[in-house]
Amino acid sequence: MNDILSLQEIRIPSKELELTVNKNWRKMDKPADSLGKLERMVAKYIAMRGDARETELRPAMLLMCGDHGIARYGVSAYPQEVTIQMINGYMRGTAGANVMARHARTDMYVVDVGVNADLSHMPLVRNEKIAMGTEDFTMGPAMTREQAVKGICAGMKIAGECIDKGYNLLVTAEMGIGNTTSTAAIASAMLALPPELTVGRGTGINDERMKIKRQIVANGLAINKPKATDAFDVLYKVGGYDHAALAGMIIEGAKRRVPTMIDGVNATAAAMIAWGMYPETSRYLLCSHLSEEIAHIRMLELLELKPIVDAGMRLGEGTGASLATVVLSTALRLYRKLAADNQKEK
Repeated sequence: MNDILSLQEIRIPSKELELTVNKNWRKMDKPADSLGKLERMVAKYIAMRGDARETELRPAMLLMCGDHGIARYGVSAYPQEVTIQMINGYMRGTAGANVMARHARTDMYVVDVGVNADLSHMPLVRNEKIAMGTEDFTMGPAMTREQAVKGICAGMKIAGECIDKGYNLLVTAEMGIGNTTSTAAIASAMLALPPELTVGRGTGINDERMKIKRQIVANGLAINKPKATDAFDVLYKVGGYDHAALAGMIIEGAKRRVPTMIDGVNATAAAMIAWGMYPETSRYLLCSHLSEEIAHIRMLELLELKPIVDAGMRLGEGTGASLATVVLSTALRLYRKLAADNQKEK
């Protein structure tokens, strides 16, 4: 599988630059380490980019949209038609995700990788459709191996185009009814946890739907038997096209030394897939927030990521990532200003 994608070696972020930034923080007119995570985040970002002068963010949000076959069982509080309604909102610029992305000065690109509807009448939606949603994974794999590769390659291609345009931060976002169920299945498979410890309330489902959702995950795992040590096997058996495209986006960013700001639990599942295929990708990840979904903290522990924000969020759609992008942008500007002031005083 790795050979199919012909991935070049992912370089290690510059340890020298990280140390230099940390030294610069300590020279500034403030108590040592008084800005906590902000200092470490700036150091890591600059080390990832490999350029000490890179302190101005230009973020691109790739909102990957794809429906999930297991939505038919009522695992979400909303019907599958809501995916199209939300995409209409993104196109109008009226969804909460749009508002928050604008506040973060982030350009949003909406991508159809597997919506269960014809979106050809929406010219602003990027068409990378692989299929009309995934299959019902309680009956067999969610997609074929070839379809999973197409999803990963679609994410890599679009991320590469964004990087070529000068974007220096990739921001994950997703939309698709049933995706938290697929995410729970990915988490159960890769963390060796039962559905009781990975299935959350997603869109706010009641106890009855929670029982159904847990059973669906249990059934999918029993039928497909995804291999915990084979991330690609997990992806095509119980994942979604949104997961595949986000994983590809992360891989391409790591290849090109462009960090990815991971949103919530669904994007973290995609990050786990990318990490499982290419462990070096984790060096180019920034974690935006701690989701209210129950498995999220365990998923972040696997990737050795620390969240920037803890606000009890579980909306997805890149909203948590937008908040953290504002924090990162502010921290970088602060570093630039204080470093410049420190130079003037010498």
